[in-house]
Amino acid sequence: MKRRNFIRSASLGTASIASMGFSSLQESTPRPIESKYMGGFAAQAKATIKAAFIGLGYRGNDHLRNFASLPGTEVVALCDLYQDNLETKLATLNKIDQHKQHQTVKTYWGDENHWRVMLEEVAPDVVFISTNWANHAPMAIASMEKGAHAFVEVPLATSMEDLWTIVNTSERTQKHCMMLENVNYGRDELLFLNLCRKGYIGELLHAEAAYIHELRWQMKEEERGTGSWRTYHYAHGRGNLYPTHGLGPVAQYMNLARGEDNFKSLVSFSSPAKGRSLYAKKNFSQEHKWNQLDFANGDLNTSLVKTQLGRTIMIQWDETSPRPYTRHNLVQGTMGTLAGFPTRVAREGGVEGITKDHHRWFQGEQMQMLYEKYDHPLYKRLNTYTKNSGHGGMDGIMMYRIVECLHKGQPLDQNVYEGALWSAVGPLSAVSIAQEGMPQKFPDFTRGEWNKTDPLRIIE
Repeated sequence: MKRRNFIRSASLGTASIASMGFSSLQESTPRPIESKYMGGFAAQAKATIKAAFIGLGYRGNDHLRNFASLPGTEVVALCDLYQDNLETKLATLNKIDQHKQHQTVKTYWGDENHWRVMLEEVAPDVVFISTNWANHAPMAIASMEKGAHAFVEVPLATSMEDLWTIVNTSERTQKHCMMLENVNYGRDELLFLNLCRKGYIGELLHAEAAYIHELRWQMKEEERGTGSWRTYHYAHGRGNLYPTHGLGPVAQYMNLARGEDNFKSLVSFSSPAKGRSLYAKKNFSQEHKWNQLDFANGDLNTSLVKTQLGRTIMIQWDETSPRPYTRHNLVQGTMGTLAGFPTRVAREGGVEGITKDHHRWFQGEQMQMLYEKYDHPLYKRLNTYTKNSGHGGMDGIMMYRIVECLHKGQPLDQNVYEGALWSAVGPLSAVSIAQEGMPQKFPDFTRGEWNKTDPLRIIE
């Protein structure tokens, strides 16, 4: 299919969103007898993990490089739309480890559906998917059906129907489907997780999460690259299109869908849509395809989540406005607050003898003391090894943990239900906006079993 038609078919228009019944987003059926709850699921340990990669752009290249650098791994297939992209990555692959001669890697390129041929011809243990958003769900589902664990870039899917199908397929095939939320492995996010587990700020009450990242420049990727397909989402999508970078970490601080608490409902509003149209008019000719689009999705979306225990999470998204990058990364408790961008702490009674009370932030160079005392053990163990792996080391820590868990036959750090719940903010926010901010209930992808899953432990 033509790319623009492909993207349009994957997006919901305003009219269809507004006409949706409440149950169309919430319906679930009892778990079939042949299926099994995947919370805490551990696959059989494997000494060597064979991987196939679909999509070798910016993110796919990082995943390929990080995976192939680890012991006990083997790359068996690469798939991309563009031959030159694939050949460059294959050459890079052979330089990573001289002891791993990847001459037997099968390559697939030049057709939107060659990934299906790859899955038929190759039997990988895992598949890494780093493509346009519309392809995440079909590729993940097909990979699990063919016997592979699926590791999918964010978001896991863009529609509630696809999220349910992913969950159902994972349960039926007994295959992992993990969303590659690398931000959960950032130093500050791991620090905050450790502090929350230690009760450093008391009982958790509220969190703030965001993906505020000005990306208008991607519109200059007109025929190839992220902007060539992502730009259509700003026109045809609605609500928060990219919720998981900020939400994933705070959801794990709060143990959501892991024994203690879970998502309950969401309300959402968006600002007027101005920035994309103005940018297109300023930077492209009147006849250009970007100036033929109606960029109707609001520039800034704000959603408010209520949890089962009554805690709140504010989630914001803005990839258009001229402002500095932030994920907020704030969590507030009965004894204090942890906040990001910049990283800082306020605590009743002061912090470590430097601040006297909670009216002044503990931040800047003072934070070094807190890092030394409370850095997450995982960061301490892996930072030196992964520091050049991307995004300050978080990409490498994430990949190391995936491979480590598969080698040892341990549960992954993120399960399929978390990926589905974090991604569900997208379609739920769209419906809430279309219904003038009416609350939308989160589906329970676990079918009532979330309280059987242990909180993510602090990995020593």
